[in-house]
Amino acid sequence: MGTRHIPSDKINLKLILVSGKTHEFLFSPSDSAADIADHVYNHWPEDWADEPMPATNILRLIYQGRFLHGNVTLTALQLPTGKTSVMHLVARENLPEPNNQGQLKKDKSGESGCSNCCVIL
Repeated sequence: MGTRHIPSDKINLKLILVSGKTHEFLFSPSDSAADIADHVYNHWPEDWADEPMPATNILRLIYQGRFLHGNVTLTALQLPTGKTSVMHLVARENLPEPNNQGQLKKDKSGESGCSNCCVIL
């Protein structure tokens, strides 16, 4: 396969499908998650031809275990230009609702009281 030259002003995204298949795309740091999903949807790789392509553009990116909302840019994620970053690509209509992990972190740091706490007995 060889080493792919990555322009210093671009980010090489290696996208991984649930099946484990991968494909690499070049994007600008200013591209958002929605831009990337649109591009992949409109330029579905030939080596993914046997993968079920979603009927509508419901592709979602996962980076470091988190679903990316459409307006998040690669710059906001602090992805380095001239290098390869890896993300997962899944077909999912709705993003999961933010869970209360953020609330738990705040509770642990003492920033907020226990206003949203539940106790299950």
